[in-house]
Amino acid sequence: MRTVTLDVRPLADSLRDFAHVWRTGKREMSARISFATPELLWKVLTPKRWDILKAMAGQGAMSLREAARRVGRDVKSVHGDVHALLNAGVLRQNDTGEIEFPYEAVHVEFTLRAA
Repeated sequence: MRTVTLDVRPLADSLRDFAHVWRTGKREMSARISFATPELLWKVLTPKRWDILKAMAGQGAMSLREAARRVGRDVKSVHGDVHALLNAGVLRQNDTGEIEFPYEAVHVEFTLRAA
């Protein structure tokens, strides 16, 4: 099962991991999308956007209209959510304009610490 990990960590940590993969050529690291703060994670991944990801997980590329049909919402409102997910790097868009969430599962990982 292809899983993506959504996490909260500093940009420096993400860049360090990227540099390690670049230097070593090892590509076995799991798919990961990082956010700088928990607030940013929750701002990007609203409940309606989670619904889109659930409907698209493991389903391959589809049109915006098909994504809207699957979540039972109008195309215009889904359009805004899809573009927010595209801008965050959570969704991909192919050469024909179809959108894709190329994972079958999502793992969310972050630690809440005392202030």
